[in-house]
Amino acid sequence: TPDTRKQMDLLRGRVRRMEALIEGILEYSRVGRTSVDVMEVDVDALLAETVETLAPPERFVVEIGPGMPLLNAARVRLSQVFANLIGNAIKYRERDDGHVWVSVKDEGDFYRFSITDDGPGIPEAFHGKVFQIFQTLQARDTLESTGVGLTLVKKIVEEQGGTIELE
Repeated sequence: TPDTRKQMDLLRGRVRRMEALIEGILEYSRVGRTSVDVMEVDVDALLAETVETLAPPERFVVEIGPGMPLLNAARVRLSQVFANLIGNAIKYRERDDGHVWVSVKDEGDFYRFSITDDGPGIPEAFHGKVFQIFQTLQARDTLESTGVGLTLVKKIVEEQGGTIELE
């Protein structure tokens, strides 16, 4: 019946959410405990691959600024950071168009990367909350989210001696 079909679809959605949540928790627990290969990473190429994998809507532009460095880094971890940040900029918006800018500034001892978008933003009162595990700003039935992505990003960045902030 239509009602049964609706209930089964709801159940499938919740099973997929639970699977994503378990995967996110496992990934979070691996950071810092499993070794990852450090290699020279062309950040410009990595960002291009990341954007291609995310497959933003056709009317969505991800602009990668000039001067992306070559880094000795854990490529997989760096990719996870960029994929989560750019992916959130694509995911959390009401329209199918938009713009994301990725830029970098050489600060001497480190590089400062910025991911900026023209989306709705996050109210300042929630800036700390978004980096806490299982926290989402929208109801999970409204938009699929495990609440693990930004927590994972923060853990990876801090494990590498960096910091992350939201403006």
